[in-house]
Amino acid sequence: MSAVQKGSEKALNILRALPRISLNNIRHTNKPKKFKRGRGQYGGDKHGAGNKGSGQRQNYMRLGYETGNNPFYLRFPFEPYYQGHHLRKQYPPLTLLQLQTMIDTSRIDPNEPVDLATICNTGLYTFKPDQHMYGINLTDEGADLFKAKINIEVQRASEATIAAIERNGGVITTAYYDIDSLWILRDPLRFFKRGVPIPRRMLPTEDLIEYYSSPNSRGYLSDPEQVAYQRLVLAQKFGYKLPTLPENDKVLLERKDPRQIFFGLHPGWIVNLTNKEVLKPNCEKLELFYNT
Repeated sequence: MSAVQKGSEKALNILRALPRISLNNIRHTNKPKKFKRGRGQYGGDKHGAGNKGSGQRQNYMRLGYETGNNPFYLRFPFEPYYQGHHLRKQYPPLTLLQLQTMIDTSRIDPNEPVDLATICNTGLYTFKPDQHMYGINLTDEGADLFKAKINIEVQRASEATIAAIERNGGVITTAYYDIDSLWILRDPLRFFKRGVPIPRRMLPTEDLIEYYSSPNSRGYLSDPEQVAYQRLVLAQKFGYKLPTLPENDKVLLERKDPRQIFFGLHPGWIVNLTNKEVLKPNCEKLELFYNT
């Protein structure tokens, strides 16, 4: 028995000294690998496509086809709620927290008026006019953290968002832009390189006239006196003291003309980036066309 124990202990010691078995220390037998006969490359006779039918013949049915049955999209009656949903105007959201972050990181200068072009130039916000996106929807997320005093122009804003802007002494305006104007504001540099006159901004469509003419939404077509009154009403509703707007502050009081796209640049002007100059029309007919 002692000899058996010594032999087993010797064998265990040898095993402890040997490395673990892995793919890099297994000896290759150099024997050829056998494959099964058949149509498949690695032993299968159906190429992995199953037995008969569309799976083997690779003629799959189109999406929505139910092998002769009445398909799902025709099985139920038409729902008028979704009528024209592919044509509805979309407004990608921008929160007040994101806006405050842009200001804190010096991507937006609060001492200058802020519009759609300013926000797109930060590189942190974008939209696609070809997908029925018509500008910014400024949401009230982060309203308690928003402390900037700015003059901002957006396309949509809730009541809480307007209160957060005006509580800090700022001014907010909602304005409409047509598709051509949105493409220009999305990338102004690309437009200026074309060397064409700045076009006129079109008026809102019938479904948006009421919104942009309402002082409650701070529409750009509303009466300024009614807007001032609604500012006071909103301050009483949310319980804050409305700061007075200084009469000599040009930044907070600056507003665009209903036909104007850029701040400081009127329709009909041409921006020459090569010579760094602005060309203005001298013809009276052109001035009349762009100013009406």
